Amino acid sequence: MTFRRDVDLDPGRVRDSRGRRVSGGGLAMGGGLGTIVVIALILLSGGDLGDVIGGLGAAPPAVEGPIGSQLINECETGADANERQDCRMVGVIQSLDAYWEESYPGNDFVQPGAEIFRDVVSTACGSATSAVGPFYCPLDQSIYLDLGFYGELESRFGAEGGPFAEMYVMAHEYGHHIQNLLGNLEQGRDAGAEGGAVRTELQADCFAGVWAANAVDTGFLEPLTQDQINQALDAASVIGDDRIQEQTQGQVNPETWTHGSAEQRKEWFTNGMEAGTIDGCDTFNADI
Repeated sequence: MTFRRDVDLDPGRVRDSRGRRVSGGGLAMGGGLGTIVVIALILLSGGDLGDVIGGLGAAPPAVEGPIGSQLINECETGADANERQDCRMVGVIQSLDAYWEESYPGNDFVQPGAEIFRDVVSTACGSATSAVGPFYCPLDQSIYLDLGFYGELESRFGAEGGPFAEMYVMAHEYGHHIQNLLGNLEQGRDAGAEGGAVRTELQADCFAGVWAANAVDTGFLEPLTQDQINQALDAASVIGDDRIQEQTQGQVNPETWTHGSAEQRKEWFTNGMEAGTIDGCDTFNADI
């Protein structure tokens, strides 16, 4: 059990667009985790979007019509979050809200939007398919997630999986929202093992670790076990650039890294947990 069984959930905190109709048109975005963040930053800096998405494939269908899935409205308690992925996303978002509302170092905190979708979603950063993976769009300050990613995390990337691995993914994307509010997100443009993109992703991992260190105090979660923490560390490592490149290309090229190695991702999640505050997450000035 991860969530307190009697804690109240607010299903309205997460938009559920899994049943929306789709039609032709839209903007193709793909090529790996975090693509939306990169594209949005290029838009913000006046770059040419066509240079980024050229060759990525046909555009996905655009989302239209009313929301057709309201299953998420059944998410009422922590017991539901322990049983269902969609309810777990409601619970973890509320826990993240509770932590960051209290601990955010400034007076401009706003909650991010959160939406679970299936196959394709329309955002202020353009339309995206589930191939992009979970992402944060800074233009509408929202997190987007196709729950099918969690199955792919295990089947394609070889992750152990588990409830806390799923929550780590959401906490990482929430970390991008915190970076956006702090003005750190725009630093994540250049690739390479020590580039800004890697430092941005490692900071989001660190922020996820900071939340994990304080998650019980938010009132939503039971004390974490080492096995649960290991689920998050495992998920972080399997989506390290070196692991993905070795699996998909048969070789590792640090010059093209955008998210960091498996060891770096585990290290910075751990750093966040050990520090317990964002003071331990200055990846932009640290030796990574």
